Amino acid sequence: MSREYLESKDLYQIATLSDPRFSPDGRWLAYVRTQPDQGSNEYKSAIWLVPAGGGQSRQFTNGVKRDSAPRWSPDGRWLAFVSTRGGEKAKPQIYLIPTDGGEARQITKMKNGAGEPTWSPDGKILAFTSRVNAEEMAADDEGEPEQPLDPDELERLAAEKEKREEEKADPRVIRRFAYRAGTSYFDDRTAQLYLLEVDLETSTAKNGPRRLTSDGRNYSDPQWMPDGSALLAVVSRQPDKDDLFYYTDVVRVPLEGGEPAILTGSDTADFSPRPSPDGQWIAYNSAPVKAYTTANMEIKLLPAAGGEPRVLTAGLDCHAADLAWTPDSRGICFLAPERGRVDLRRVMLEVGTVDLLLTADREMQAYDLSADGKQVGFVASTDRSPSELYVAALEDADEHRLIQPNEGWLAAKKLGEVSDLWFESADGTPIQGWIIKPPNFDPGEKYPLILSIHGGPHVMWSRHEPTMWHEWHTQAAQGYVVFACNPRGSDGYGQAFRAVLLNRWGEADLPDLQAGVERVIEQGYVDPERLVVTGGSYGGYMTAWVIGHDDRFKAAVAQRGVYDLTSFYSTSDIPILTEWEFAAAPWEDPELLWKYSPLAYVERIRTPLLLVHSENDFRAPIPAAEGLFVALRRLKREVEMVRYPRDGHELSRSGEPKHRIDRLDRIVDWFDKYVVESQAAE
Repeated sequence: MSREYLESKDLYQIATLSDPRFSPDGRWLAYVRTQPDQGSNEYKSAIWLVPAGGGQSRQFTNGVKRDSAPRWSPDGRWLAFVSTRGGEKAKPQIYLIPTDGGEARQITKMKNGAGEPTWSPDGKILAFTSRVNAEEMAADDEGEPEQPLDPDELERLAAEKEKREEEKADPRVIRRFAYRAGTSYFDDRTAQLYLLEVDLETSTAKNGPRRLTSDGRNYSDPQWMPDGSALLAVVSRQPDKDDLFYYTDVVRVPLEGGEPAILTGSDTADFSPRPSPDGQWIAYNSAPVKAYTTANMEIKLLPAAGGEPRVLTAGLDCHAADLAWTPDSRGICFLAPERGRVDLRRVMLEVGTVDLLLTADREMQAYDLSADGKQVGFVASTDRSPSELYVAALEDADEHRLIQPNEGWLAAKKLGEVSDLWFESADGTPIQGWIIKPPNFDPGEKYPLILSIHGGPHVMWSRHEPTMWHEWHTQAAQGYVVFACNPRGSDGYGQAFRAVLLNRWGEADLPDLQAGVERVIEQGYVDPERLVVTGGSYGGYMTAWVIGHDDRFKAAVAQRGVYDLTSFYSTSDIPILTEWEFAAAPWEDPELLWKYSPLAYVERIRTPLLLVHSENDFRAPIPAAEGLFVALRRLKREVEMVRYPRDGHELSRSGEPKHRIDRLDRIVDWFDKYVVESQAAE
């Protein structure tokens, strides 16, 4: 393939931006820039600064490992951030760096790492989180003797600790659900809240860290009350029971002793607490437990002095996330996904009206308001670029792009045209999709078509989807037309559209996918005899479901999918998803769960299938793929399975870079075998 077209190895070129943060005076934006590193097969990230008014950006931290979470001190003199620098097995710690230049200094030395730094309003204290177990908390409370400074002795003690940790998990005793996630098992530690007094003249800690919580629940997202009297935080529910992985409460944590006070109810999952600048209100996100996967994520408002919460976004039929108060405490800004866009909106407290502040044909991913509320800095993706940084004046929505990190290398690449396609499903329901064409597209030719299906199932894709940008354009560059859509069950089209999928996985959305494929074929440039299909997670489920109900596809690649809902319940880190989506556990209605399992239709599968799975996938564990693979082999069908060691469910988004590239190549190679090579042989 010509280097003028995108290819799989261009993954190493792609820089993504995140976590924009205004300086207190509004003159600068700090942000995190992350990029895969080919030599180490890892990701490296650094904090950069750019003038908010436009100008040259500069790298501010070294980015040797992973630098993240930039947080300006209230006076703007310092940036606190989290870094994994300091050695091969270094835990993340909090560092301080002067904003007028100088070296970063480590200010936490937590044995298990530290994260989520948050400055107190007067800039004298940093709140943060760190994971500890009961033994370590007891040692802290008793005043552990100071460790010797001799390097050999420190190394010996570290080796002894590592050995003890290994022995604690041999054997591993499990006493509850949600005992693993990501690519690792939970240990006996939970994240607790700490305070650290900082001497800003020397950028050192005045005293050791002081722990605020000790109850064995997981605390996160610390937020200072404006008067500095307490912290708000999110805490996991019921530490002695199952499912604490899913439900959370908002709590107020006093600084001078006393139990954290739960502020929210047990029938909802509540998170992202944000106090108003005047200290009178607490806004937070909330979703009902009974309809957690399909209900709208709402903004609720609670009087800080106590009282009943009220819903601010009851009239808004979409999610409301990423909250930020206006400086006058009269409104709350938030991001809202709708019809393939993510826009910035604002709800006003007194009248409950929702205003559209910034909208365009793109996805806003993260933002920050300046202290005076006049500017917003935000990261967004478009179908031409996966990540860019903008600044906008909210008064007149005048915006300009500050950073386009991929502009240089993309200038030498030709990308295919991306277009929207609205179409009607079999019952007349309007469905939104989009088409990515090859960069050398010729309307007189007939191209093979990739049907790409999203996961979730309740998520929203768009033509600007940053997690699929590289994959779609690489596949198009290989000579495929790529088609994707948001079938019923997707986010972005209202709660009723989302809930249609309940108790009807596969059955409710298959007609939408089929209608979309037919509509693309009607465009005249797709060969109906060269159709292929792929998807990940729920998209992997749907890939197997599609080829078990429709034999028109010449090849399929099912990635990290769920293929047997009965076994999924007992192996996944989210078994409760089955109860949310089907209102039943396997022993309560095994027939229902088997009916909607792709494995139940394995005898109908005649399409050559490649199964892609990670060995440490705890979300959709690999036994599901193994079961489908064995069944198809016993039936003498054409099937292969590729297993990626070390990686988990996020393989395609944040897995090892070499694995991500290998995966992309294998998908196209599998399709080529059946729709390119086979055609050439005819």
